[in-house]
Amino acid sequence: ARGQHPRSVLDRIVPGYYHRLEENGAVSTSTCCQNTASEHRMMRKLMVDTGVRWATAYRVDGFRFDLMGHHMVADMQAVRVALDALTLEHDGVDGGSVYVYGEGWDFGEVAGGARGVNASQHNMTGSGIGTFNDRLRDGVRGGGPFSPKQERGFATGLFDGEAMPDEQAAAALNSIDWIRVGLAGNLADFEFIGASGRRLSGFEVDYKGSGTGYTSDPQENVVYVSAHDNETLWDAIAYKAADSLSVPGRIRMQNLAVSIAALSQGVPLFHAGVEILRSKSLDRDSFDSGDWFNHLDFTYESNNWGVGLPPEWANGADWDVMRSLLNRSSLKPRPEHIRGSLAHFVEMLRIRRSSPLFRLRVADEIHARLAFHNTGPSQLPGLIAMTIQDTAGVDLDPERELVAVLFNSRQEDVRFEIRGLRGRAFAL
Repeated sequence: ARGQHPRSVLDRIVPGYYHRLEENGAVSTSTCCQNTASEHRMMRKLMVDTGVRWATAYRVDGFRFDLMGHHMVADMQAVRVALDALTLEHDGVDGGSVYVYGEGWDFGEVAGGARGVNASQHNMTGSGIGTFNDRLRDGVRGGGPFSPKQERGFATGLFDGEAMPDEQAAAALNSIDWIRVGLAGNLADFEFIGASGRRLSGFEVDYKGSGTGYTSDPQENVVYVSAHDNETLWDAIAYKAADSLSVPGRIRMQNLAVSIAALSQGVPLFHAGVEILRSKSLDRDSFDSGDWFNHLDFTYESNNWGVGLPPEWANGADWDVMRSLLNRSSLKPRPEHIRGSLAHFVEMLRIRRSSPLFRLRVADEIHARLAFHNTGPSQLPGLIAMTIQDTAGVDLDPERELVAVLFNSRQEDVRFEIRGLRGRAFAL
């Protein structure tokens, strides 16, 4: 808060200094609260000093910056430099192992560098600081935070067998390329055959008018398919899946989406409860909704679907559709469904942990080892085929020479041949 508000803090230290002001003197609120001006020296110092204090006194080993794009790149670099200077010998903390990431969205009064070089996705390339990857998210889920909720993605029925007009089919194949780039660390310079048939870099793959790939290092790629904002993955599927699709079919969609995040190069982020089919009963903006809609049931008896109609203040425009969906008891998973989803999630984590090939640390290793198959305009839609090899001169995995990963989003079984692998011995 600001000014004389009972919860105002910064304005009571130096009035009018710590917050970012508009031309008329009002405080900017594009982040839905009072925006701080980290481009001002003492506000930046407050950020840096606080990070160091939390790392040394409380052993916090990672920092997520909400709406990080509203800070400047120099601010985030100052935080990173200060943390990197911490040592076990002097501070009791290996500061270099403290992870820093945030939302690199570019909007509001800072958009397009209006207040300086802000910490948006493309501006953070090479910083070692992670940003949320909305490209893979949108490709997997379908649509975006401000799109019609019924828009489908790779995991939510986009390739369910229905014929598409040519333009729509081309856009659908391009959205699979968003996912491929994300699986490859979202590297700006990773090259493969794109949906157009041309060899493209990750940056050259179009994402809604911007470059898809923007990282120079996999640790800059925070991969996710759901987060605290907007609908949970289960609730998004409720909007997108065909009405006739059973609960097991919807769970397969959820498991597929989570698996893509789990097996991507970079840093996977999993929304609390995604492993147990968490629902907020379609509440998309639940920070003010209390435990009734935010409940997590670790007895696995319920996923919190259909507990009521969410508050009007954030959901009123969709109330009629929400009421219809929430009245369908057939969309509520049973305890055995929830436990099955949890088992799948644990299995994906075990697979990721089983080989360093799923956790390549630098871009050069991804370039040398990771390849996609079933690409280009003649690909079988709805299938992503990826290999990661351990034959690049450095033996990362003594137990495996090559890993093959296939994501099948189609309703039917698929047979696909990867050239050069015939006769090789693989184990599931």
